[in-house]
Amino acid sequence: MIKIIIADNHPIIRMGVKHVLETASGIEIIADVSTTAELFEKLENVTPDVVMLEMDIPEINGIAALRKIKKEFPEVKVLMYSGQSEDVYALSTIRAGAFGYLSKTSDVDYLISAVRKVAEGNMFITNELAQRLAFDEGTQRPRRFFRKLSSREVEVLKLLASGKRNKDVAIGLSLNEKTVSTYKARLMKKLNVDNMVDLLQQAKALELY
Repeated sequence: MIKIIIADNHPIIRMGVKHVLETASGIEIIADVSTTAELFEKLENVTPDVVMLEMDIPEINGIAALRKIKKEFPEVKVLMYSGQSEDVYALSTIRAGAFGYLSKTSDVDYLISAVRKVAEGNMFITNELAQRLAFDEGTQRPRRFFRKLSSREVEVLKLLASGKRNKDVAIGLSLNEKTVSTYKARLMKKLNVDNMVDLLQQAKALELY
């Protein structure tokens, strides 16, 4: 039996995911939570095979929560999912230790197959993403530059794009302000811009708003 925890702050989404998974044989939903605080409290008491983790869950951002799970509960596999663009976030979450990434726009059939594949210890990405990654997307300049970014740089860029100041970014990611400034300089270099306005325009092109 594959044991699952669903972590998403939207009750309707949790209900829908739970309903789909419960129709499949060999899958048991042992908990569903709406915040990372609730998630880590559950993980202290139960050990799921897979955590389905929403990228934008409140309190701790998805990638930071993923890293914490990998550090404190290394036996737990994480399947990230989000309404955000798959080709933006999939690579950064996988680099951070996720076993797979599922967009909320994917076909429902993918949900069950993704959970089963991740539970077996295998990586899951959709066929569409795999095909996109197989081709040179030279015409999609922002996407090409995006692939040069580390998962931490993606986190910093996302928070900057949401209007956070350096100080707020530092607090949110447990960094100091000097480190955030360093990340900002790296982002400008990697995204080939020389000012914050252009950096935020790149973030918009990457669908980080």
